[in-house]
Amino acid sequence: MSQSHASRRTVLATLVAAAAGGPLLTGLAATPAAAAGGDTYTSNSDLYTKAVEGQDFARRFKRHEAFDNDKATTPLPRLTSVLAIHGGGIEMGTSELCLGIAGYRPDTLAPVTAGAPVHDYWMLEGMRTSNNGELHVTASHCDDPVARSMAAGSANVLSLHGCTATQAGAPTSRPEAVVVGGLNTRFRQLLSTKLSDAGFQVLKGDPDDINGDLPENICNRTLTGEGGGQLEITTELRQSLFGNFSGAGNRAATTNADFWKFTNACRDAIAAMETEQRARESLFVY
Repeated sequence: MSQSHASRRTVLATLVAAAAGGPLLTGLAATPAAAAGGDTYTSNSDLYTKAVEGQDFARRFKRHEAFDNDKATTPLPRLTSVLAIHGGGIEMGTSELCLGIAGYRPDTLAPVTAGAPVHDYWMLEGMRTSNNGELHVTASHCDDPVARSMAAGSANVLSLHGCTATQAGAPTSRPEAVVVGGLNTRFRQLLSTKLSDAGFQVLKGDPDDINGDLPENICNRTLTGEGGGQLEITTELRQSLFGNFSGAGNRAATTNADFWKFTNACRDAIAAMETEQRARESLFVY
């Protein structure tokens, strides 16, 4: 690809980031020089220049309006964003879980419960009929300007991923499991407790490649610097949450009781985390 075309794309990405409330990432200087093991692309920006949006992949996000015209007080910022950076056909089921945890129905995008808290969300989704795995960009190389700005503006980030039972270290007799990771110790504790209480097998994030402990991981690029949370969900567990696991439309329309049990457990953990954070406003520096 010519340098002039790449430069124009960089300028456009910067303008889009500004319009979306994101940072101005001139030149995307943080772009890694080499792809992670097994990845085709070095970063999201590399993916965006070589694959076709709307054909190979899609990006969806929602940032809720924030408005403050009270001159006497300043409200706390929105506290939580939910990410599915390998959604659609890449790590199937994570897009739908992202929407459910954010408080929206995956099939209609309507709020699950009127008046209940909703959270910002961002996702990248593989749209191909096959070979969606080629669109995988490892979490520490995610440099999408909107995703980065959402993480940087959130006290909490919950990032959803898919893994195999072998990667998770799950027993063959019970491959349905979730590995709770990320750098925020308290958030990990809450997620582990709520998911375990809901009946899901929770495993400690020991394997180095799925424990989400790299500071560069998008889930850890938070406003407070305390890091966030990451869930690696085995294929078997993700399959168990849908009546029909094949095809995005089928998954979105066939969420079952266990799907809502899983998303509600995550929402309960987020609510508990936010309650603790609101009790210590000194966490935020204005």
